[in-house]
Amino acid sequence: MLPSFRQLPTAAATAILVALSGCVSTPTNTGSTASPTPTATTAATSGHSMNHGGKPGININTAILSELDKLEAKLGIPALSNKIQASRPYGKTEELVSKNVINQAQFDQIKDMVTIEDVVLTGEAKDVDYMTKLGLMKGHLFVAKELLDAGKVDQAEPHIGHPVEEIYADVEDQLNERKVPEFKTTLIKLQDLIKAGAKDPAQVNAEFNTSMQAVDGAIAALPEAQRQDPKFVLQVINGLLDTANSEYGAAVANGKISAVIEYQDSRGFVMYAETLYQNIAAQVAKTNPDIDKAIVANMTELKANWPTAIAPPAPVKTTEQVNQLVKTIESDSQKVFKPAS
Repeated sequence: MLPSFRQLPTAAATAILVALSGCVSTPTNTGSTASPTPTATTAATSGHSMNHGGKPGININTAILSELDKLEAKLGIPALSNKIQASRPYGKTEELVSKNVINQAQFDQIKDMVTIEDVVLTGEAKDVDYMTKLGLMKGHLFVAKELLDAGKVDQAEPHIGHPVEEIYADVEDQLNERKVPEFKTTLIKLQDLIKAGAKDPAQVNAEFNTSMQAVDGAIAALPEAQRQDPKFVLQVINGLLDTANSEYGAAVANGKISAVIEYQDSRGFVMYAETLYQNIAAQVAKTNPDIDKAIVANMTELKANWPTAIAPPAPVKTTEQVNQLVKTIESDSQKVFKPAS
């Protein structure tokens, strides 16, 4: 994907959902069949609806680039996310074809993944959505710091930009609801320093730490018991890994890493997912030792796909191998959610 486009702010943002999150759809237009979840109630509007398979659909009018990358990875079309974004708004999903974003055969492959409808989140699903968005911010910042430390300021710049340009608007309503102090200004200050060439490393480090502390403060708006609950944290982890999976799928083409930014994005998300799991590993091991061993082993193997923030000459693993590891971790984590018999 083209770095210059990746740094553009979106007009609207979308939620990053996980398959385990409960939600209800509130149709605003036609374009996807909705499958309401009876237990959900009115809450914050997300950029997703429910597709024919009952999973969250990607709202092509509001989704941020990391969500649209799932479509790019599915179809293997370089810069598709930017093309979708540039052709907004859509009155119906079929306009992806009529606006020459993709052809009919390509649309047929993703028509059940896309929507122009919104969904409403409530309860735990809303909290998972909130922490997942903030986790994406942290993943971007993690990999940006690695690149800054390696002297790759130009490569770090888009990852500093993504939290403020793509994600902040998507989480802003929830930040306000949870009475979290505004920190967009903090993120912009760090971004401006990087854009200026990061000439003062000490100042950059100070602003980076301030930005990271601000994101951590926003996460701390959730109750500590919830943040330490394996069931809750594993849902967030699955959301991060799902996004990493789609980013990596968009990064690799023809057996090569053709989009370095997406490679780096996915690395950052996996890094933070692993950090989150380390915080709950002892609890999982106590009640489900075999599942803990499996998750740790698969997470270790998954992480090996990103040996450094600098993309290797060739992929360590295929997109299919990465996808299988992510799905296996998700499957194992679901066993933790099941009540004891």
